[in-house]
Order: sequence, then structure tokens, then C-alpha cells
Amino acid sequence: MTTADFDQVFGTARVMAILRGLPVAETVRLAGRAWDLGIGVVEVPVATADAVPALRAAVEAGGERGRIVGAGTVLDVEQVAAAADAGAAFTVAPGLDLAVADAAAARRLPHLPGVATPTEAQQALRHGLTWLKAFPAISLGPAWFRAVAGPLPQLRFVATGGLDAGNAGAFLDAGVRVVAVGSALADPDQLDRLSELVARRVPAR
Repeated sequence: MTTADFDQVFGTARVMAILRGLPVAETVRLAGRAWDLGIGVVEVPVATADAVPALRAAVEAGGERGRIVGAGTVLDVEQVAAAADAGAAFTVAPGLDLAVADAAAARRLPHLPGVATPTEAQQALRHGLTWLKAFPAISLGPAWFRAVAGPLPQLRFVATGGLDAGNAGAFLDAGVRVVAVGSALADPDQLDRLSELVARRVPAR
């Protein structure tokens, strides 16, 4: 699989739920809640080995419902292997590490690297990565995405970092393909409010 496979991973999805640092049962519960609300894509970060069981449990729960789960905060090639072995459908990183991207490609996992500058975006594009995670999105602001789309219209961005149901819509309006929400999910009302963004149409390209 390649970065282009994110077209299939996300489909028409506009929202991704990031379930970070939660117990296994709570990860599965919130993943199910997200799926019930129409938020079809879930990421479980695996920066530490003790998070892998939660990823594996979410993958198993998703398999029962025809849903896929990705692994986030994948920082090195060993974590790529752990994510693949746990059944992750894709990997996500906070930064651009081409060795990690290559390791994911070797395991046929679409990889979503993090970028925060046009230079990093160009470097990723030269490596064949057209779907990118913009992080931290709240610091970049919606205007950043409008500006980058001018010279680099072929890129698709997932915005993450500081987003919640109150500000995510502004990023979608700015051309972001998917908004990813993590820490804000500590508020139990967030998933319900985010589900209102699910019906937004994917912009034509």
C-alpha cells in the first residue's frame, strides 16, 4: 500500500478520532461510540509498548464491524512493526521521518507523516507522500492551509493538534481534508458534536 491508499482509508470521512492513553476497555468503548456516530476512522497512538494492547483490541472490535483502525505516534521502525503485527491499517507520525515512512511502505501500510512547513511538505511530496498530517494545526491556523494549497494543490491534509468540535469546522472550510481530534475527547460531549461535521462534503479537486 502507498500514501495514495489514504483515499480508501478516509473515503468520504471528514473526522478522525484519536484515542490516546486510554485503558483497553475504554478505547474499545469510545471507538464503538465514534463508529455509531458515523466517525468511521479511529487512530490509537502507540508511542509506548503498553499502548499496543489497546490498539490490538480496537482493531479486533473494528474487524467485527467492518471498520479499520490506525496506529498513531509511530516514531521508529520498531513501532511500525508493532503496529503492523497488531493489525493496524495505517500509521501516523508527528513528524517527517522518511525511514519510518519506508518501513511502513515495506509492511504495505499507508503512512501519514507530520509536517509544519512548506519545506517539509515538499520533501514528503518528493518521497511520494501526498497525504500529510499538519501538526500542530492549532498553531498553524486555517490560513496556513489556504496558503499552502496554492503552490502544492496535490497535497491532502489531515489537521491535528489542538482541534475540537468548536474549531474543527474552520479547518475544513480552509480546505483540510480530515480533522483529527484527540485530547478534546476527554469531554464526553465532543464525539456527539463532532458527528455534526460528518455530513460535510469532500471538496472537489
